[in-house]
Amino acid sequence: MKVTWMTAALLFVLSPAAVFAQESGAASLSVGLDTVWVLLAAFLVFFMQAGFGMVEAGFTRAKNACNILTKNFMDYCIASIMFFLVGYAVMFGQGNSLFGWTGFALADAPNPSGVPLLAFWLFQAAFCGAAATIVAGAMAERMRFPAYLMYTVVISALVYPVVGHWIWNAQGWLAGIGFADFAGSTVVHSIGGCVSLVGTMMLGPRVGKFSRDGKPRVLAGHSIPLASLGVFILWFGWFGFNPGSTLAVGDGSAIALIAVNTNLAACAGAVSAMALVWFKYGKPDLSMTMNGTLAGLVAITAPCAFVSPAAAIVIGAVAGVIVVYGVALLDKMKIDDPVGAVPVHGMCGVWGTLSVGLWGQSALGLGRDGLFHGGGLAQFAVQALGSLSAVCFAAGVMLVVFYVIARTVGLRVSRAEEMRGLDIGEHGMESYGGFQVFTIQ
Repeated sequence: MKVTWMTAALLFVLSPAAVFAQESGAASLSVGLDTVWVLLAAFLVFFMQAGFGMVEAGFTRAKNACNILTKNFMDYCIASIMFFLVGYAVMFGQGNSLFGWTGFALADAPNPSGVPLLAFWLFQAAFCGAAATIVAGAMAERMRFPAYLMYTVVISALVYPVVGHWIWNAQGWLAGIGFADFAGSTVVHSIGGCVSLVGTMMLGPRVGKFSRDGKPRVLAGHSIPLASLGVFILWFGWFGFNPGSTLAVGDGSAIALIAVNTNLAACAGAVSAMALVWFKYGKPDLSMTMNGTLAGLVAITAPCAFVSPAAAIVIGAVAGVIVVYGVALLDKMKIDDPVGAVPVHGMCGVWGTLSVGLWGQSALGLGRDGLFHGGGLAQFAVQALGSLSAVCFAAGVMLVVFYVIARTVGLRVSRAEEMRGLDIGEHGMESYGGFQVFTIQ
């Protein structure tokens, strides 16, 4: 009997401690699981650099493939360093509604996430690199390499972080009025597409792109298979880009919805782009179909957590139509974008941002319902204001930056170097050995 009472007393004393230890262990396990999820998503977003590289190399000519891949390598490296030193502080640091100023080089940096600071930083740094690398394709085959490196420093340290502060920092003025961009249709893609448009217009078209009467010529990329591989890699990486932005596993329902929406929008974009180009030009063009896939992915990035799968299909399908007409519009305007970065990322980024105000649902975490769910035009107006503000800021800053670069180190290579290819002129090497003709003395 004594043993029984002593055992009961001991259990009574120790049970609260056991419960506390169990709860503490469960909380620790939850944070660990979320951390692994965020790091896995960061790795997938990093792998998107390979996708961008393959797409841009495939859509450009063989004589410039080494150059475009070097830019993809270096913009991620520079973006990571600048985001560590400056960008994170501007984006997530304490400050005002326009920018932050605490946490430079991550010293006493704030952490708005529920995972360790370094895990959150790595995920955000991968996003910063993605925003920077979009511009490489639009300005391909004629931009000087030193000029590109200078541009990368500015967009990584200032432009991307300032817009990110407005939208993804609780102190940001757009966050304060309820602007919603779940994974970056505006922060990453519209900014990248807008800067691409400014830079491409300042550079001018490639030699031979337009005839004397202004009609566009096809300067075919050297490897459609390489570009196709790049699109599949980007599609795969987007499953980290969008679902990873939850920054937590939870019960899995949010991640599942976002992944399904991401996939459906990509498929719908591909189908609608292929169907439209087939109807307009008589052939189901693969390059335009692939850009339709990317257009759908870009468009669903902002609303992916706030809309139903049926809405995701419509959003992706409309994006596929936008990219086809967007490419045609640039040709009419004599703007030379070798990979279609401006229509894919710029135009479809804006479309995806606006679509939040049409199909977004408060039941899925949005502050107010969109137009088609009885919420009126309030959310749509906020989305339009935010998109316009971000694009105007990025365009204004980069217009000045590109002008300064053009007046100092120079923005464009010489005509002779462009004709020969930037691989030899800028890097002293070939992408594919044995094709350069040398005179033997």
